[in-house]
Amino acid sequence: MRVARAVLGGVVEYPEAVKAMDRLRKERISDSVIDTILFLQHPEIVTMGPRARKDRVTAEGYRTIDVDRGGGLTWHGPGQLVVYPVVKWSEGERGVPQIVSRMEDWVIAALGDCGIEGYRDPAMIGVWVDGHKICSVGLSFRSWVSKHGIAINIETPEGRVEGLECCGLSAGTTTSLHRLGHTHDLEGRLIDRERIFEALSETAPDSISRSLSLPVDWGDLT
Repeated sequence: MRVARAVLGGVVEYPEAVKAMDRLRKERISDSVIDTILFLQHPEIVTMGPRARKDRVTAEGYRTIDVDRGGGLTWHGPGQLVVYPVVKWSEGERGVPQIVSRMEDWVIAALGDCGIEGYRDPAMIGVWVDGHKICSVGLSFRSWVSKHGIAINIETPEGRVEGLECCGLSAGTTTSLHRLGHTHDLEGRLIDRERIFEALSETAPDSISRSLSLPVDWGDLT
């Protein structure tokens, strides 16, 4: 079983995270670092992928930034856990749909660890709960090392993610676990960023064929 270095950060500005991912990807391509997965949160920002730019999608009232991952428009902000796997996928793992599916499987397994039934919509990349999208997936690759990743909405500010037409979905389709009433796990523990990180750590070996190291602080990475 491969080990991936887990980096657990607090609130990190989006451009700072992208800069770190770019550096880590270069280092991972050259095998100077092991697989590294960042677990962060961003101040509110809306990322605009190529599909959003092509379709001239706007996000009035939100700070936006263009990104080089696949997909359209994605909200980031408080109460969300973003997971960025800077992972070198082996020959037997390669294939963009397969890797995206692994990311979805990982989130679904982590939600299951909390007693929540997550699932896919065949027409849309991401993870859904109770008829709403609660997780976006968007990746880019160079030499089969991934960048960008997953955004899981846990307890986001009321109306912010719901107010956007994310990835071509009508406003209100994308929401958070707490907004759907999923606030505690089966043991009565609060479902927050720490609980979701714990669940992702527990389910990583089966979902992405990698176990996570004890978390490294963001400050130690940068």
